Formats: sequence, C-alpha cells, structure tokens
Amino acid sequence: SGGPTWQVPTGRKDGRISKAADTRQLPAPVFNITQLQQSFSQRGLNLGDLVALSGGHTLGFAHCSSFENRIHNFNGSVDIDPSLKSTFAATLRNICPEHNKVRSAGTTLDSTTTAFDNAYYKLLLKGKSIFSSDEALLSTPKTKALVSKFASSQEEFDKAFVKSMIKMSSLPGGQEIRLDCRRVRS
Repeated sequence: SGGPTWQVPTGRKDGRISKAADTRQLPAPVFNITQLQQSFSQRGLNLGDLVALSGGHTLGFAHCSSFENRIHNFNGSVDIDPSLKSTFAATLRNICPEHNKVRSAGTTLDSTTTAFDNAYYKLLLKGKSIFSSDEALLSTPKTKALVSKFASSQEEFDKAFVKSMIKMSSLPGGQEIRLDCRRVRS
C-alpha cells in the first residue's frame, strides 16, 4: 500500500491469528471527541496519537451499519448529518438505503482505496468523512489543526503515524516474550 516503514521494537511476539472479538476494544465509529479522547487516554495515548492513528482509515471498508447514523434519522429535526457534504451524503444513502438488508453493503474509507496516503485527512476537510468518529477530529482546535497538517503533508502524517504505532506497540497487554534480546554467552 506504500505506507511508511519502521523498526519494530524487539521483545514482542507477533500475532498469528485475528479475532473479531478483539475489535470490541476499539473505539466505536459513533464516538464523539470526548469518548475518543477517553478511550485513547485509557491506553496511554494522547490526542496526537488519536489523529495520527485515525489516518489508518486511509485503508479499509465501512459497512453501512457503521455510518447509517449519519445518513438516516440523524436527530429529531434533521435526517442527514449537516456536517456531511450533501452530494457525498446522497452517494452514501444510495449505497446504504434506509432499512438496508445487504450485510456486505458499504463503502471504502477513502478515495484512494489501495494507497496508504493522506487522502483521508483531505476528505475530512471536504465534509466527506465516513464515521462520526472521523468527523469528531474536526471538533477541537488541536485535533483540527493536526488534521490540516496531515492533509497538507504526507511526510508529517507518516512521521506521526510511525511514532504513534511504535508507542501503541509498547502498551501493556501484548505478548511480550523477552525484555532483553542480547545473546548470553557461557
């Protein structure tokens, strides 16, 4: 996908299986900025990490159930989230009509589906965010400034993403296999 590379710190064992149940610990796509900040801070991550790691949404797919709250019955007075660009909302409603029964229906998370790039941030600034949690990144001056910074510089996004990935990889809960990887001679 062309994303950045980094040295993975030693002492952790790579996972060999992926379980859907493990994703229950991830922040929900409907979280607001307060909920996102709380979720990240409970893991020792800050707002900078939140915005940088959200850039992972440059790759992936969203099922309708993850964003239908924004395109159908948004609140008591408005059907569509007013922060969505109207043409984009219409496209999403076409893909995910109300009472959609197709479990696989949905859309890619950004316009460059196979490239790890900063298009995600550019789309956020244009009112084309998929999740409420993506839109929430524009709700505080600090997070909005970071979104703008990453939208204007692939290099800045890559640097911040790598730093946050390394930080996240060192959080408790991983399968640490050794703390000292130096070879012991007898």
